[in-house]
Amino acid sequence: MTHVLVTGGAGFIGSHVTAALVATGHPVSVVDCGHPAAHRTALPPSVAGAPVDVVDLRDRDAVRRSLRGVDAVVHQAAMVGMGVDLADLPDYVSNNDLGTAVLLAEMAHAGVGRMVLASSMVVYGEGAYECGDHGPQRPQPRAVADLVAGRFEPSCPLCGAGLTSVLVAEEAPLDPRSVYAATKLAQEHLAAAWARQTGGSVVALRYHNVYGPGMPRDTPYSGVAAMFRSALEAGRSPRVFEDGGQRRDFVHVGDVARANVLALSAETEGFSAYNVASGRPATVLDMAAALTGAMGGPQPVVTGEFRLGDVRHVVASPRRAEVELGFRAEIELATGMADFARAALR
Repeated sequence: MTHVLVTGGAGFIGSHVTAALVATGHPVSVVDCGHPAAHRTALPPSVAGAPVDVVDLRDRDAVRRSLRGVDAVVHQAAMVGMGVDLADLPDYVSNNDLGTAVLLAEMAHAGVGRMVLASSMVVYGEGAYECGDHGPQRPQPRAVADLVAGRFEPSCPLCGAGLTSVLVAEEAPLDPRSVYAATKLAQEHLAAAWARQTGGSVVALRYHNVYGPGMPRDTPYSGVAAMFRSALEAGRSPRVFEDGGQRRDFVHVGDVARANVLALSAETEGFSAYNVASGRPATVLDMAAALTGAMGGPQPVVTGEFRLGDVRHVVASPRRAEVELGFRAEIELATGMADFARAALR
């Protein structure tokens, strides 16, 4: 079996990936820096029986030691989410991009030629849209004046008419619209350059909105599902931004972990990217309502608030992952939210 190093393997998604790899018989080692955005307490000594070493990926010597005897890397380590404000920008770039650069350089030195990279749907920016008169269109970033006025839907850049959201495929233009998104796209570019120069292979998994047991809670880096659950546990209504009509693809972390196992064994060459999504989009208000129904408590409140870095609709085509990796998400939103309502969080 392949000896796998999982970076960020003690985090939310990383711990599920680690457990899935161990369950399929792979020898697994875990490194994690214990970043406070993801961890409020000390790192555990092991995850699913795999030993955890405290390693900052920006430390070349520590990374070099961690790669001894390793056949492949599953790279989950990253700062995620929208963060607090632009004061976070150096931390995002340093942890996500410099850390990835050091890891790739040391993989080249060690002769490790296989990486599965945790990427994100945020690299697309806005999703895919069509105008009734002008066909496929890429909308401009939404203007503050429009958002303040409650005009949340993007418009056709040619005629100003409303656009229809359609499924975004992996070959869509990449247009990051937040600091986090820019760092995730930089990770993909660095990994692609590494693959070209070394002859190695990289499978980039563009996660859509991942939720499930072990999500970090009550931090600016938490996912929206965790924020809604914290509100419900406190007896408050989930506060849904904009008009609640933003469409996303919510995918359970158990499905994401399985996608990583499949990606590790896929016979791919060079750099390739895949959406990891359910193919069953829902609005943010739909998700909030499903969680409220599973937990009981006050109904969601639509606030009209907005965050400038957010995009309106990102819904994915899961076809390439199904055809080439054999991955198909299995957990329906209602089932997943019922599980999430009872699950332990960080």
